[in-house]
Amino acid sequence: MIRTRTRGRQRRLVAVAAAIVTTAALTACGGADNGSASEVSAGGVEGVDDGATLTLWTRAPLEFQANLLVEAYNKTHKNKVELTITPNDDYVSRVGAAAGSGDLPDLFAADIVYVPNWTEAGLFSDVTEQIKQLPHADKINKGHLDAGTRDGKQHVLPFVLDLSVMFWNKALYQEAGLDPEKGPATLAEFAEHAKAVQRLGREGVYGTSFGGNCGGCNVFTWFPTMWASGDDPLLDGGAKSGLDSPSAKQLYGTWRDLWAAGAVDPASRDETGATWVAAFQQGKIGVMPYPATLLATADKTVDVGVAPIPGVDGGGSTFLGGDGIGISKDSKKAAQAWNFLSWLMSEDAQVGVLAANNTSVARSDLANNEHTRDDPRLLAINEVAAAADSRTPTAVNFQQAFNAAGSPWVTLLRNQVFGDAGSLAADNAAVSEALGQ
Repeated sequence: MIRTRTRGRQRRLVAVAAAIVTTAALTACGGADNGSASEVSAGGVEGVDDGATLTLWTRAPLEFQANLLVEAYNKTHKNKVELTITPNDDYVSRVGAAAGSGDLPDLFAADIVYVPNWTEAGLFSDVTEQIKQLPHADKINKGHLDAGTRDGKQHVLPFVLDLSVMFWNKALYQEAGLDPEKGPATLAEFAEHAKAVQRLGREGVYGTSFGGNCGGCNVFTWFPTMWASGDDPLLDGGAKSGLDSPSAKQLYGTWRDLWAAGAVDPASRDETGATWVAAFQQGKIGVMPYPATLLATADKTVDVGVAPIPGVDGGGSTFLGGDGIGISKDSKKAAQAWNFLSWLMSEDAQVGVLAANNTSVARSDLANNEHTRDDPRLLAINEVAAAADSRTPTAVNFQQAFNAAGSPWVTLLRNQVFGDAGSLAADNAAVSEALGQ
């Protein structure tokens, strides 16, 4: 059974003012494990499948995958999951209100950047022992597991992985005299390719595009260049900003130069994230960092090439984004909820549902599967997820520092591309201040 709460339009990547409401609500939860681990353990490694009705919340950007997973589970289990989809902008405040009143659903997913905060606040049940019993526990995506680990206890599993990768339009590459089968392997090549497409001089077609007023978009697509270059944008366990590193400066300079050269879609300047991939899907952009989960959508209108996001001098990385999922502190059906989570990690779910629908798997041993053999791009996406330089950044104050509208990160990136590039030291210090709150 599926219940959907959407507004029929794309939502921004991040919740904004709602986070303020959530902070107060989460603080009231006490920040301690709720003691339901023994309930989770009932039924063993697979949990209990006895016909219970379970509630599950997730946010609108994952509606496609969430519907597929719930439908597949409900067809094959006695338990039934009722899925509620909430608009992205409303999700944080809804979870916060429910956490404060003790009304969280049995299961709920969380944008991976919020998982550390919500784990710290005690919103998820401890499932450490259950994860250990899974025969493939050591193959589960480590970035998502680590984001939900507190004091050595694990609280979440990967729900849906969303990776940032480089997409390019093969038809525009061919027209521009570029090899349509080879994307940029360095930051400089990315700029060269974008300018080559721009030189086509086609009305409404631009070399590249980005969310120029979207903090979450550029965390997702710019951090990988720094990681692949050997730098880390988050220092001291997420309490200090490293956004003034050598690779960060070269990244900002590249985008500033592309903007000055007219090779960036002008709409990028005011793009808050609601439509930041639309122009590529319309065949109007040559090359840009992009969410891997949208490959199937983009493929409907564009012949897409896929590669890791390169560092300054090569290599490749990705932001291991998407959502983690856990059993809430308020669930009275923890053993049944674990039955859904253990199934979620199975080959039936990872390959039969997610991989079959062009979505990355959360287990490294399933990266090469029947679907990736039909489409090498999917294998490339899965392989970059397991690469050493691919990461999930964690910081308790991530929202305030990066994702909130008008965050210090948004100020920094806009200054570096559109404004006063000499403000980097002060802007980087402002991000550090937000992280250390």
